[in-house]
This record gives sequence, structure tokens and C-alpha cells, in this order.
Amino acid sequence: MLALAPLALHDAPLDTGERFALDLLLDLSCVLRTNMPRPDADDVQLRIVGSAASDALGVGALRGDEWLLVGDGEVLLDRRALAVVRDVAGGVAEQRSGAVDRFGRIPASENALVREGGDLERDPVVSAFARRLAAAVARAAGRRRALFIAPWPDGRRWAAALTHDLDVVEWWPAFTALRLAELARKGELRRALAVVRAAIATGGRDVVWRGVDEVLRTERAHGVRSSWFILTGTPTLATARAGDLTYRPEGALARRILGAIADEGHEIGLHGSFATSDDPAQFALQRARLAALASTEAAGVRQHYLRLHAATTPAEMARAGFAYDSTAGFPDRNGFRLGVADVVPCWNAAHDAVLPLDEAPFCWMDRALSKYRGIEAPDAWIDDALVLADRCRAVQGMFVGIWHPNLTPALGFPGAPAAYARLVAGIVELGAHVAPLGELVAWRRMRRRVRATSVGPDGRISLNETDPAIVLVPAAEALANG
Repeated sequence: MLALAPLALHDAPLDTGERFALDLLLDLSCVLRTNMPRPDADDVQLRIVGSAASDALGVGALRGDEWLLVGDGEVLLDRRALAVVRDVAGGVAEQRSGAVDRFGRIPASENALVREGGDLERDPVVSAFARRLAAAVARAAGRRRALFIAPWPDGRRWAAALTHDLDVVEWWPAFTALRLAELARKGELRRALAVVRAAIATGGRDVVWRGVDEVLRTERAHGVRSSWFILTGTPTLATARAGDLTYRPEGALARRILGAIADEGHEIGLHGSFATSDDPAQFALQRARLAALASTEAAGVRQHYLRLHAATTPAEMARAGFAYDSTAGFPDRNGFRLGVADVVPCWNAAHDAVLPLDEAPFCWMDRALSKYRGIEAPDAWIDDALVLADRCRAVQGMFVGIWHPNLTPALGFPGAPAAYARLVAGIVELGAHVAPLGELVAWRRMRRRVRATSVGPDGRISLNETDPAIVLVPAAEALANG
């Protein structure tokens, strides 16, 4: 009848971390679950087997198939795998780490996937494991009717969110000077000369606005909407020197940018300043200040420079009223920091609890390559983005990328606007459902709740959620690559 019945678990009940991991795997698998209380001979049972006290698995074990066994009408899942999923997708190692880099960020070296080596962080290993769970359910169903929920609205197979951090508005000559110094250190003299020529050609007028407008025009041409994260605090000389706050959101140009973003239906979120990490009360204050300017409550937040305390900051974000965060990604490389190419509930390791906040991890950022990897060719950045986008598509997940709108020739990045246009075109051509992060998170929260409630005489399935964008698909369609 249905792909999955109420769970038949191992003798001992699962602890909260194992339950978090199991719920996440089932959610990512898109298996249709049921709220119907009766067991049915046509239902497929999922059984958790083994002992949590058995030898622990390394995170690389998620790439193996030995943790899933398939029988007639049942799937056996090794309990040890749940601990690995919890630790990776929950960011447990980083929450327990006290290490910070010079910007106050948790270094990539503290990440469980990076520690494992072999570029494991370049693959969404948790999402891929969930796909193998879906395939196991389909095999266990045999000739039974196995139904899955299409992962994205209206039957779309994968999704993408284009996001922008607005770091530069005022004092643009200082940013160009810093960029020229960076290019000089790298020996990129030809590129530096192109920057100087571009800056002179602007006559010093509308330099920042032109970069923002270029991004807006590119997205308008492809019919897509994006998410913009805005710094909302009062800059000082100290914040500017630290690379933190550099503009007042009430300034004329900032207001012009906010108005243009809102007029075209893009999402506005908070780019949390450095102060929010150390003084959590700043989250609510900055969110309220942004709401007064944008006439909308920000659903999402991303920390400036990705600076946060992994063990405590997400809880403070939730307390301030945010629905999601999008800070979980690497500053110095591109990849899947939580092993997930999708939306994942935030796990609090200290309290063994799921927070009322979702994480929408990004897997690609422009400056991860140009600043930290020394790759100055914008087309090479896009090549990398499209590789990761294809890996998101393969697991029917969500690609989240960060493009900074100050990446323009006059601000130090010749060829960057054309490269961004290529990225947008490529994602659209690959058939992604492109939407602002807030909409994608809201969809995933709703999809997470979907259960079958009854089966009519004609075999029609009734669901507890009535959103017309929900589409049920048979196993063969659900398991096809995105």
C-alpha cells in the first residue's frame, strides 16, 4: 500500500540524537510515511538493528551499503549509522571545539568530513545515504505500491537558491585599494591594471550600485529571485578596520539597494555583524532595525564572515525569531560542511535537542576560491559551482551559492559579472526550482510534515497537508537521477 508504515524499532527506544538522525534520513529520502495506526501486510517496515554500543563507525562509512539490508517487506538499518548521521549533519565535532581562526570562525580542520580526508566534504554524503535508503525501501516493496513525495514543488527534482551578502556600500575606494593590494601580492599585475582602468572609467559614480544592478538584471533576465543578506548596525572606525560593519543601512545608497531588491520580489535577510556572536541581544535589535527599513520581518540570517559560536549562536538566532540560518559552509573551500545538500533542522549537541531553527547550508562561495585558494579566473569559480550543483541535483537536493554583488571590475574583479550570468544560466538550464531561501525552507518544513492519512476504495491517497504543489510519484520516477 504505502512505502513506509509506522516504524518498528529495535528493542531499546532511540535516544534523541538517533531520532534526529532517523527523522532526517527519512525526510531526505522523500519516502511517504503514514499516520494510519493499523499494520498492513502491504506496508514496508523499517527496523533499526544492532547496538549503539557496537564499534563506532567512521564518517566514511556513510558511503558504504552494508548498513542497509533489504528483505521482503522490510528494511534493516544498522543503528550505528544513526550516530554518524547525527554527528555529521548535526555538526557535533564543531560544537564541541574551542578552536577559532583569526576571524573568530571555527576552522575547517575541526569538521568531521575534512578530518576524514579524501575530499569527503565535496560530496553530500548524508543526502546520498538517504537516497540509498529510498532505494532500499523500493526494493523491499517489491510489487507493492511504493510512493514517494516529489522533493520540490510541482514535481521538480532539485532546487537552487542564489544568495548575496551585501558587504560593500560606502567607502568603495578603500575596498578597491585593498583588492589591488591583494592582486599585487599574488603577482596578478595584468588583472590589477584592468581594475584600475575600470575604476577610472566609472568616474567614481555609482560604482557599488552598478554591481548590484548587474546582479538584479541578470536574475531578471532568467526569471529567478534570490536572497540578500544585509548588514544592519552602526559602523565605526573599529568595525571598518576589522572588516565588519562598513555602511549604515539607513544611508541613501543602502536604501536604494533595499528598495530595488524588494521591488523585484527578492528576499531580504540579516547579515549578522560580529557583535551578534558575542552579544546575542544584538540579533533581535538588528532584525528589528532591518524590518523597519525593509518593511518585512527577516526569516533568515547568515553571519558576516561566517563568524559564530557553533554551540550557542543557533539557539540565539531561534530566540530572536529567525526561521533559518545559512552560515554552515566553509570560508576557505567549497563543499558540504554538514554532508547535506538540503535543509536540515539544527541540532544542539549540548542539550541533545533539535532547535526550532533550520539550517540551509551553502556549498559554494565565490571568495572561497579567489581569496583562499588563489584562483583568480571567474570562469573557474563557476566551473566549480556547476560541479557542486550537479552533485546536489544527483541527490535531488538543494544548491545554495553565495555571490557577492561587489564582484565587479571597478571593485577588483574583472570578468566576474559575466561569470555570474553563466552560473545563473547553467542552474536554470539544469532544471532547478530556483527560489529565495525563505521559500525553500518553508516548503521543506511543510514537506517534512506530510503523512498519508487514508486510502480510498479507488486507491487514492489522502494526505494531512493540502498544498497543491505536493506531488506523489512511484518509486521508478522517484529514484531516477535529478
